[in-house]
Amino acid sequence: MAKIKMTNSSPDTLKRQWQMLRMIPRYPGKITATQMQRKLENEQFTVTKRTVERDLQALSDVFPLMLDDRSKPFGWSWQKDASNFNIPGLSDNEALTFAMVEQHLKTMLPTSTLSQLQPYFKAAKQHLDDIPRDGRIRSWMGKVRAVPPAQPLLPSPIDAAVQQAVYGALLADRQLDICYLKRGGSEALEYRIHPLAVVQRGPVTYLCCRVSSDERPRTFAMHRIQSVTVLDDTVEIPAGFSIDEVIESGEFGFGEGKQIRLEAIFQHGAGDHLFETPISAEQFLVRLRDGRLRLKATVADTQQLVWWLLGLADGVEVVRPSALRNRMADSIEKMSQLYRQT
Repeated sequence: MAKIKMTNSSPDTLKRQWQMLRMIPRYPGKITATQMQRKLENEQFTVTKRTVERDLQALSDVFPLMLDDRSKPFGWSWQKDASNFNIPGLSDNEALTFAMVEQHLKTMLPTSTLSQLQPYFKAAKQHLDDIPRDGRIRSWMGKVRAVPPAQPLLPSPIDAAVQQAVYGALLADRQLDICYLKRGGSEALEYRIHPLAVVQRGPVTYLCCRVSSDERPRTFAMHRIQSVTVLDDTVEIPAGFSIDEVIESGEFGFGEGKQIRLEAIFQHGAGDHLFETPISAEQFLVRLRDGRLRLKATVADTQQLVWWLLGLADGVEVVRPSALRNRMADSIEKMSQLYRQT
């Protein structure tokens, strides 16, 4: 770590400067001298804006800090690739944890948080690289993987600036004006939204939000958001909102939250996995005399349910409800006609 050399440096001055270094975000984030003065006052440091500006200038002579003076208000940042001066030596388990977070949770973290974690990821990689190849902790990274249960698809690319703005607004409970291009649309539409939650569904990230005064939460695919403006207005959360309840309703399986009583008969072996991985908490399985399996369960009526049933092909017959049975029969008939064509 570099040492700060200043004249008349008292213990209080060093404490203040240490706190200042911790307040400075990594590029492209930035903090102004006025913002830092207010933060210092909240931490019980009595200091003027001019003193803060002098300290920042002096600190930039020693630490890899940068001043963005392209437009007012000017702001200070740690350089993008700067090492984190405040990181202690990592233990093997801590290094493994950071490596696993980077591998599996990157898309779920706010951009600002991810930026601040980069030095930890870098230090974790260096720490694990220094462990002998036959070390147990290092070998763990080659022993753990997460794979999708369906056909794997590449993730939809999300504009980095859009993601940063949306995650920042979600973190600060701020409304957004967005331009959104619907699937198959030719022109982006404008919406004023209240961001409520982010949900990762396979390769696609969705933003759950309110649109204007509509109480019912809606979802927008993040990769279809073309531009974002963060507003000063505070998000208005619908009464009783719970993202877990929205998920359980089937919203992210592309449904409207309607629950149905599913009854289906599975051919030999096609439904045996339901003994170990039930389709719902209210599920009843009965083995018939001929070896087939009868299922009764309360489930959300979603497109995802239809895809799952169609994926079992002739291994399942939907008995009830009649609307779902007819929908399945119609899809199968159209599929049959398609494959009979020469």
